[in-house]
Amino acid sequence: MNLPKLLLSSLMTGSLLTAGAQSQAEQAKKTEVWEPVPKVITAATVPGYPPSDAIILFNGDSLTQWVSSKDTTKAAGWITSGDVFKVKKGTGNIQTRRSFMDYQLHIEWRIPADIKGTSQSRGNSGVFLASYGTGDGGYELQVLDSYNNPTYVNGQAGSIYKQHIPLANVNRPPGQWNVYDIVWIAPRFNADGSVKTPARVTAFLNNVLVQNNVEVQGETVWIGKPAYIKHGPTPIKLQDHGDPSEPISFKNIWIRPL
Repeated sequence: MNLPKLLLSSLMTGSLLTAGAQSQAEQAKKTEVWEPVPKVITAATVPGYPPSDAIILFNGDSLTQWVSSKDTTKAAGWITSGDVFKVKKGTGNIQTRRSFMDYQLHIEWRIPADIKGTSQSRGNSGVFLASYGTGDGGYELQVLDSYNNPTYVNGQAGSIYKQHIPLANVNRPPGQWNVYDIVWIAPRFNADGSVKTPARVTAFLNNVLVQNNVEVQGETVWIGKPAYIKHGPTPIKLQDHGDPSEPISFKNIWIRPL
């Protein structure tokens, strides 16, 4: 049977379109990735609370996940009260029992409402993202009352101490809680101790970006230039600073190793 030319042309066009669509689908498949399937994590129902795969470093009553930096066989000597703990001045730094490489960290801190002092002597502490030794060796994300407290800008809250100025000052007034959300990528070293890849930090303060994937230049030191010392996994440390102002508090600390 001879089909009318118009009908034959329509059938051929439809066939070409179908073939074209199939060809596009085959091309699209070449850039589809189906494995590995990301693990399923249950998000917290309350913003800032830990997701299902987090390691809880403090959520109230006990500092069992922390030890004294002066003597890691001893418990952390800071003061706990309910879901909050406070620096106990003069007892020294505390650090996590566990050591970490890359991670996501959530930590909340509060400057006391009755804070006194000025500049670096006003609510000073620090989150050492990787730390070694009994003192302040390592890499510090500064904690300080920077709500209305002028100081050198690479030493205010949100700074990588003496290295990177924060992108914004979003500190809350004394008496209110501030929130850090941090991504730490640890440095890697060659066998001879030279730096293979430097550390990097992304940090949010009160949901505002203050450090954008910055490259850490080495240990954050008060005097002199930063330099790297070869190390592997390290604890996270909180600082008992020597300033005379009223002690600050921490709560709701959790970590996700990456």
